[in-house]
Amino acid sequence: MTSDAAKTLEVLQTAIKMEIDGKEYYLKISEESGNEMGRKLLKSLAAEEDVHRRKFVQIYEDIRSRKAWPKISYQADGGKALKTIIATAAEQSHPGKKGSATELEAVQKAMDMENKTYDYYKEHGQVAKHDAEKEFYGSLALQERGHYLVLLDYFEYLKDPAAYFVEREHPSIDGG
Repeated sequence: MTSDAAKTLEVLQTAIKMEIDGKEYYLKISEESGNEMGRKLLKSLAAEEDVHRRKFVQIYEDIRSRKAWPKISYQADGGKALKTIIATAAEQSHPGKKGSATELEAVQKAMDMENKTYDYYKEHGQVAKHDAEKEFYGSLALQERGHYLVLLDYFEYLKDPAAYFVEREHPSIDGG
């Protein structure tokens, strides 16, 4: 195996591990979440991490057997499906109680994890040798950025649910 292929496989192994860790973390904190919206959001994030992991495993196996980066179809939605969970919950409920310090810390850690995976995929997309590889890492980086932004939105909700609802339901006087 060439040193380039070996390096690629090492990067993929790290990505697989990051996605497994992300899924496990989201499932753990979803069980500990104090509200229904949080549980749904975090379980959905876990499911998306598993989709990423399966794609990485597929690529890893293709590279090991064919020694070439496969063309993978993967379209990131930028977190649209996850944003829908928050928007739907916001429409159907009223401001709840603030999140616990523990839950806020857990969401902050999740945001940090998403930033790390974003940076990892962005970095590897920039040095990728194959167009399909660049496209795939670029799509995943976009997806991880979407995850971060959805988590940030959820964090803001947990910090101050009443302010969160006011901000989204009542535009400011200056037209914002």
